[in-house]
Amino acid sequence: MNITVPRYLTSFNVRDLPQRFTDILIIGSGLAGVRAALAASQTQSVTILTKSADVFFSNSDRAQGGIASVLDPTDQFEKHIHDTLIAGAELCDKETVSRVVSEGPKCIAEMIGMGTHFDLHADGTLELGREGGHGMNRVAHAKGDATGHELIRTVVAKAKASKNIQIHTNSYVIDLLTFEGQCVGALADDGKCGRMVYWAKQTIIATGGIGQLYRETTNSPIATGDGMAMALRAGACLKDMEFVQFHPTVLYVAGSSRSLITEAIRGDGAYLVDKNGFRFMPEYDERAELAPRDIVSRSIERQMQKTGSGTVFLTLAHLDPDKIRHRFPGIAQICAQFGIDITKDRIPVRPGAHYMMGGIAVDMEGRTNIPNLWAIGEVSCTGLHGANRLASNSLLEALVYGVSAGQGASSAASRIPDDQFLRVLPIKSETQTTYNPLLHLEDITNSLKSLMWRHAGVTRNQNLLSEGLDTLEQWQRYTFNGGQTDSVGWDLQNMLTVSSLVMTAALLREETRGGHTRTEFPERRPEWRKHITFQATSNGAIDIGTEEMKD
Repeated sequence: MNITVPRYLTSFNVRDLPQRFTDILIIGSGLAGVRAALAASQTQSVTILTKSADVFFSNSDRAQGGIASVLDPTDQFEKHIHDTLIAGAELCDKETVSRVVSEGPKCIAEMIGMGTHFDLHADGTLELGREGGHGMNRVAHAKGDATGHELIRTVVAKAKASKNIQIHTNSYVIDLLTFEGQCVGALADDGKCGRMVYWAKQTIIATGGIGQLYRETTNSPIATGDGMAMALRAGACLKDMEFVQFHPTVLYVAGSSRSLITEAIRGDGAYLVDKNGFRFMPEYDERAELAPRDIVSRSIERQMQKTGSGTVFLTLAHLDPDKIRHRFPGIAQICAQFGIDITKDRIPVRPGAHYMMGGIAVDMEGRTNIPNLWAIGEVSCTGLHGANRLASNSLLEALVYGVSAGQGASSAASRIPDDQFLRVLPIKSETQTTYNPLLHLEDITNSLKSLMWRHAGVTRNQNLLSEGLDTLEQWQRYTFNGGQTDSVGWDLQNMLTVSSLVMTAALLREETRGGHTRTEFPERRPEWRKHITFQATSNGAIDIGTEEMKD
């Protein structure tokens, strides 16, 4: 498939729009973005834009299990590094892994200092759980299964109390603005006053992942790949787009929204059984329920096919009910809404799109290849996760890179004089439009999610991927243009772009590695120990390349 993108999604002239100026612009209000805002100098202006109506509405807030770090005296950095590298299936950047793991305890201590309340033993030490792929108990958690919410509560409260930080909700960032090869800010729309230009000395993308490309997902409704798509249009390099992690256990109840059932529940002893009550994971992997997520997801898919069932089940009936209710109060409450008592009833689950290992390529501090543009959190590809994220490493990455990018952007912004910044640059777009207003965009969006689930889901093959790409190309002919005027249309165009990248990379990678499974290539192949990259050229065509691994 020949992928092309317009430079901008819409026509505009910045001279006709309201102007705002900020030293640092942060797009996204998840843990990485808000932590970056707090890491910037308090003498600089920081603006956070989020397209949701609620600053808490993010994937970070939904994170249940916890944050992994070496916090137990019997644990070691080398062990955490080893577990991360094994899960990443030989595609992790070893220097990045070592750096993130070693900075973990400091970052968690900083969060505790800000007021985060992790779960503690009676003697005041941290309660540490274990999740799939970890050889030690090293996952700190809060309020049982509400770790993400507690971390977000902490950073948002501190950000709101900081005089130099402004948070604007309902602000949809349409595109990054570039001038003479550098990022100079963004074009946004707040839905009420309309479009607005945010000029920034430094811009940080922290928009999260792509889960909403799939019919089955644990992700927030705002996770539509916006940051990756806008960065691609601006000339940023993206890589590892085929590596989507499917969480093995998503609550599957007809008619309900999909809810994550944290891996920590298996770490505390839950079993996976099929519709006949058979515990099947020991037949697929010696680590059973604690195998890495890619293995568990594939095993569940195979067992559902064997039994002709649409789900498998988690059972905790053999565990202490009081401990289960204490450890997983949020999950117990969600399941109870559907008449499921998690201490005795089986919980119906199946895999769902959960986390994106690929994204905007960045260096050790979070810089992209575009001057003055940074990317952190799930939207970025740091090299930490490789082909498959180790459980609970994502919140850790968000903190480490949030701090480094916030400090780095702050330092870079301080070197740009105001007299070079406080000006309106001649940027405009005359995007051609062939938009048919009779199109039902929501229907196309739903069809796209189903297409991605069928053709680029847990298991993939050449025929499915080729057919899926043909369909995407057809849809783009009549939907991918500059005619949309609201978030539904912009979301769809971003989703079409990112879906094309995911399918193209998945078709090119002829092997099974980490979160990427090709049924006709079931083994890992040494010649594919490399990254697939995408970058837009000046005419909108996408260059596809490869990048060899660093040893």
